[in-house]
Amino acid sequence: MDRADVIARYDEQLDTAAYADVDASANGLQVGSETGTVERVAFAVDAAEATIEAAVDAGADLLVTHHGLVWGGLDRVTGREYDRIAPLVENDVGLYVSHLPLDGHQSLGNAAGVADRLELEGREPFGELGPVHVGQRGRASRTYTVEELRETLDGFDNGGRPTQVLDFGPDEISEIAVLTGSGADWLSEAEAVGADALVTGEGKQQVYHEAREAGVNVFLAGHYATETFGVRSLAALASEWGLETTYLDFPTGL
Repeated sequence: MDRADVIARYDEQLDTAAYADVDASANGLQVGSETGTVERVAFAVDAAEATIEAAVDAGADLLVTHHGLVWGGLDRVTGREYDRIAPLVENDVGLYVSHLPLDGHQSLGNAAGVADRLELEGREPFGELGPVHVGQRGRASRTYTVEELRETLDGFDNGGRPTQVLDFGPDEISEIAVLTGSGADWLSEAEAVGADALVTGEGKQQVYHEAREAGVNVFLAGHYATETFGVRSLAALASEWGLETTYLDFPTGL
């Protein structure tokens, strides 16, 4: 398949252009040319030396990641930036990145994947960010206790890292808001929509007191662990298009 066609399909599916004014990440093709063909695509959460080297070793023509290399521009391509970019250029491996578009997509995104695992029903967009949303909320098909929800989240792929819980909300959990990665800033929105729990990846110091004052349970299931779902969804799409795929799993434990 033409590389330009793969890129255009992902951009259309993810509505990449809608996030251009709210995302520091340069979404879309970050490294490489749109010309050429793609037969094998590698997928990873992070664009780092380890995943880039693994993509090259796997014979990938394109690497698709959630976290890319460009966050608001590059001043110089030296040091660590050069060490990451050089193997892509030298081996003609394109780098396609989808950050917030892959968080917010209501069927392919990270929050949607977490909601699938939690069997949430009646889902709606959550996590307002300007004109877009970067999360999802819904009602559990069965009521969770705090420990049951913790155990379910512990089953996510994060190298054995346990889920941290700020259990300041109801003992029985039905209404759940999900915003993966670093989503603690949306606790007030979770409170406003009547969520019993906010599921996110990592927290900040102030979220302890905010959760306690709001009466909302907060589950910190790992930044990496909550953001594997989107790239796996994109891998499934690539398979449907007839491309060979490989998933590169490098859990950070964070």
